[in-house]
Amino acid sequence: MASARRLIVVDAFCLGRQGFNKTLPASSSKSHHLDVTVEDFEAAVNAAVSSEDELKPGYAPFCKHVFVKNMTSARVGAVAITAENERMLRCGYEARNEKELPVLSRWFDAADVQVPVATWLDVILYSREQIRLENAAMCGDGEMPPLSRCDEMEAPWGVVSVKPQDVDHELPMQPITMMRNALGKDQGGSGVTLVKEEYEKSVAFWKDRAVVK
Repeated sequence: MASARRLIVVDAFCLGRQGFNKTLPASSSKSHHLDVTVEDFEAAVNAAVSSEDELKPGYAPFCKHVFVKNMTSARVGAVAITAENERMLRCGYEARNEKELPVLSRWFDAADVQVPVATWLDVILYSREQIRLENAAMCGDGEMPPLSRCDEMEAPWGVVSVKPQDVDHELPMQPITMMRNALGKDQGGSGVTLVKEEYEKSVAFWKDRAVVK
C-alpha cells in the first residue's frame, strides 16, 4: 500500500505521548495533544518535504526536523516566566515512561497560564536505525525489542516528538534532555555526549521559560 513507502511515519514513542486525535474543550491549553488523526498528520508532514535532502539537521546525524504550519488546535509548549505567573510554577520528579530514570522538572499547569495557539509544529525525526538501537537498549535480558512503525511501514524516518511553537526553527533542547541523552540509550537517552557550549545556550534560553502541561 502507498503508506508503506512513506519517507516519514509517527513512531510508537510519539504515539503514546502526543495524544493524537484527542478533542479537547475550547478552554483547554494543553499543548501536547494533537486533534488530528495519525494518518492525516503523516500525510501533511510528508507533503512538506519531497526528499531526505529537504530535512533540516538536528543535534546529531540521526536527528532531523520538519517544520510545518500548525494544522491542529495545539498551543505552544512553553511560555515565559513572569513576575505575575512565577508563583504558578510547579516542580517534581518525572519520567517519560516506566523504564526511564525520573528527573527533576518544572512546569506550568495549562489552566494556570495564558497559552496561545501555536503557529508552527516542529516535527522531530529519528532515523529508523537509531530508533532500533534505542528500543533494543531499553529492553531487559531476554526481551525482544518492539517492532517500530518505521520497520512496519518501511519508512527511513520516524517522528519521535512534535513541539507546537511560534517560530519555524529549532528551539534549544532542555538542559535535562541533554543530560538524559548523555546518560546513554539504556537510560532513555540517545547516547550523544553533552557539549558544554550547547548546554550553556540551552540554560540561557530555558532559565526564563517553562513548559506547559
